[in-house]
Amino acid sequence: MPSALKRFFALLLVFLVFFLSVTALRTWQSGGDLSSFLPDFLWKKKSGNSESFTPSDRPALELSDVEMISRLNEEYARLTKAVVPSVVSIDTSGIRTERMMNVWGESRTHSYPSQGQGSGVIVSKEGHIITNHHVIAGQNNQIRVTLHSGKTYDAELIGEDSLLDIAVIKIERKELFIPLKLGDSSQVEVGQLVFAVGNPFGLGESVTQGIISAKERSISDNQRNLFQTDAAINPGNSGGPLVNLTGEIIGINAAISTLDKDKPGFLGVGFSIPSNDVKEALEQIIERGRPIRGYLGVQMRDLNPAIRTHLNYEGETGSAVSGVTPDAPADKAGLKQGDIVVAYDGQTIRDMAQLIAMVQRSKIGIDVKIAVWRSGKTLELIAKITEASKPPEVIFSPENQEARDNAEILKAVGVEVRDLLSSESQQGFRGVVVTSVLSGRLGEGILEEGDLIRALNNSQIASSSEFYLHLAASAAVQSTSLNIIRQGQPLLVSLPSPAP
Repeated sequence: MPSALKRFFALLLVFLVFFLSVTALRTWQSGGDLSSFLPDFLWKKKSGNSESFTPSDRPALELSDVEMISRLNEEYARLTKAVVPSVVSIDTSGIRTERMMNVWGESRTHSYPSQGQGSGVIVSKEGHIITNHHVIAGQNNQIRVTLHSGKTYDAELIGEDSLLDIAVIKIERKELFIPLKLGDSSQVEVGQLVFAVGNPFGLGESVTQGIISAKERSISDNQRNLFQTDAAINPGNSGGPLVNLTGEIIGINAAISTLDKDKPGFLGVGFSIPSNDVKEALEQIIERGRPIRGYLGVQMRDLNPAIRTHLNYEGETGSAVSGVTPDAPADKAGLKQGDIVVAYDGQTIRDMAQLIAMVQRSKIGIDVKIAVWRSGKTLELIAKITEASKPPEVIFSPENQEARDNAEILKAVGVEVRDLLSSESQQGFRGVVVTSVLSGRLGEGILEEGDLIRALNNSQIASSSEFYLHLAASAAVQSTSLNIIRQGQPLLVSLPSPAP
């Protein structure tokens, strides 16, 4: 080989060695990987086809950088650890009986086996548990309670308050349990932090955090003054506690707001029964085995333009008397159909729901002053409140002309409804469900089977008997507006009045 060519290759070799040495030195100083200089086939063979992977060994921030959040995190965990052992999962089985009524006022019952699931909270060392009435309604054949530890016990029903949607059950074991304290719900403020604990979808104890979004919410005429919260509440959470920052029970989770009864889910609006109402019902059930409520014996209606026009009433507030039960306190006090109750026990009446709530909370045996408007005059009547038994059912008896007229009106409308199943009530629905619309009647083409009727003339509907009563009274004199949900969509429809 010529000497000039040898010198060229020698210089080229020196240059390559120098270049690679400098590059390797700089790569090493910058923390690079020297294995990158090996040919791919040599590296893969040597490394066994492994990829380069260098994880971080330091968090993005130190705890000292987020000291306040760190303390809050620890307190949340400590609160959860203290509360969860007192929350239980409830599984029930039994025979459920549902009452149905047709357009002629005939009542019938249907029984079938069913199962249920919900939550509860231990409130005594002896094993008393508070849950929702709809969790155990009709399920008294077997109630099984599962504790946080995994232990499962049989429980028996001590008493229930169906109107408040509260039930008390007890674990019959001679051992001590860990209870939570019932707090003072009157001290709750909008915006305060709360935690909802329960058994959503049967997954086991779960904790969600939120705030009190509002107070004095109503989802029916019987359930008023509820707390609204954005702490996630889902099916299965019913009966579980809503607790404050010290782990006190300030509410019992009862319902969620959802438009889809087939696929209910949390939409940011849940409702809880205030602990003071729960505590009062608990004490009555423990003492007497049942709730104690005042009873007046009237059927009421909220004021609307048709009622105001019919009665020539120009007042702004009040609730109209649509019926009086014979020999009830209202009847003995002199209340009559067509009266408008404007004040009860000195307090102005805004609507029907407020009056019902005040009567139910009245002490048994006291005399209550009731101010009523009648034919342009204001009268003061005195009623002696008695204890309420089972709410009277409205049955259209053929013995009187008014009942026959009501039956004819309902027959012309041709709509049959049923009460909500307990599983539907558990999902937060209120109202009645259309079971059939008779062909050739006024309801045809307006209502459909499966429609959920929530309100009639903007008054909430709680039962089938209440729906038939109000529909007959309204359709006799005017078209009737209905707030319904159809396939998850809210709608407003109008039923025409039957021709005279």
